[in-house]
Amino acid sequence: MPSGNILVADDDAAIRTVVGQALTRAGYEVRTTGAAATLWRWIQAGEGDLVITDVVMPDENAFELLPRVKKARPDLPVIVMSAQNTFMTAIKASERGAYEYLPKPFDLKELLAIVGRAMSEPKHRLRAPEPDDIEGMPLVGRSPAMQDIYRALARLMQSDLTVMITGESGTGKELVARALHDYGKRKKGPFVAINVAAIPRDLIESELFGHEKGAFTGANQRSVGRFEQAEGGTLFLDEIGDMPMEAQTRLLRVLQQGEYTTVGGRTPIKANVRIVAATNKDLRVLIQQGLFREDLFFRLNVVPLRLPPLRERAEDIGDLARHFFAQAVSEGLPLKSLEPAALERMKRYRWPGNIRELENLVRRLAALYPQELISEQIVVSELGLDVSRESGSFMAPAGGVSSSSAPAAARDADESLSMSVERHLTELFKSHGDKLPPPGLYHRILREIEYPLISIALAATRGNQIKAAELLGLNRNTLRKKVRDLDVRLMRSSR
Repeated sequence: MPSGNILVADDDAAIRTVVGQALTRAGYEVRTTGAAATLWRWIQAGEGDLVITDVVMPDENAFELLPRVKKARPDLPVIVMSAQNTFMTAIKASERGAYEYLPKPFDLKELLAIVGRAMSEPKHRLRAPEPDDIEGMPLVGRSPAMQDIYRALARLMQSDLTVMITGESGTGKELVARALHDYGKRKKGPFVAINVAAIPRDLIESELFGHEKGAFTGANQRSVGRFEQAEGGTLFLDEIGDMPMEAQTRLLRVLQQGEYTTVGGRTPIKANVRIVAATNKDLRVLIQQGLFREDLFFRLNVVPLRLPPLRERAEDIGDLARHFFAQAVSEGLPLKSLEPAALERMKRYRWPGNIRELENLVRRLAALYPQELISEQIVVSELGLDVSRESGSFMAPAGGVSSSSAPAAARDADESLSMSVERHLTELFKSHGDKLPPPGLYHRILREIEYPLISIALAATRGNQIKAAELLGLNRNTLRKKVRDLDVRLMRSSR
């Protein structure tokens, strides 16, 4: 059985009770309080092997208390809880030396796992807090998916580990790379970004590593490459999947040996640069096709970060829209807001262009419409939606699929699932005319099939996830994660 004394501070008595009981059942001794002053008195007296505290307390903010705790007892791990689930909350917790940050509401099993990990470490060498206060909000969203991103970023800030950011176009990969730089230990150095896909293949090596005078036709003088520009800082390689093989080989040498040579040069140059790469492609597929080096992939993919598409974090759309409306005001445009029905309509939209598409929509709304309150009709018009034909590809709810727009005669009762999917996809391609649908079609279709399948299975088992997992042939934890990620709601059972 675990052992040790844990101090719990939260002004919510219900949370104190639930957390205290869970820790007691796990074998720990627990003291709880609703005041930061009491917690500080216990800590000064040498009590507690671990602290769990809410950020906002009636007498003092935990972020103000943490520096004193770390100075008085630097080896005392502190787990911070907060309902203010923003990127900056996670960063502040990390900056002030918290052992871990947990956004509310949290899973008690997750809390117990973190407590067990903290208590099992013989000595806690936690980083001293930074003196500078942090302002601004580079990343927006309070969804569980974004909370996972915030916590991962907070852990990576003070390291030089290579990070691979994956996600669909428009999900904010460069914003995440900038956050890693701006709040990390290289923040005083330059942040240099290069879109590999935008550079001609025969110039990419020169762009990255620079070239000497006379290295090739037209090289009339020495040119500095992006690695040299990023010296002491961060180099962000966007669309890394489009890098030609020759440049991949040279990049691999930098990652393996920490040095490079300019095109036409012979003297190795030491590289003091943190690499952050990003792609909207599946690099493992490119490896199988012989288009990407497997050894380079493993060098870049030290810490993988997947950014969720906007349709997987629809609950963030309101915060994002307000953020973009506020940006529009700072640029001289009038302040606008959304009617509740307009926001709900936006949450049901599929957002093939992700956050970039949402930002462009908000800017149009702010610039083109005199109304202070944006209506649902305006949003429908700007998104180019045909309300009478809300197919699952365009206006399905964030968690699932809406009814097909095809005439009832086309939906024969004897139609097989494969025939139905084939018809649906044929209609989808036709609706785009000569253009192809947005990238990521495979995963979108899988998601739209998964939602009703899981929902109906849960309804058939009356919400019993164990039986539903058996019915579907899934692991219980896998099913629970899918229910959460897809925001599955029970459909009426057909039985």
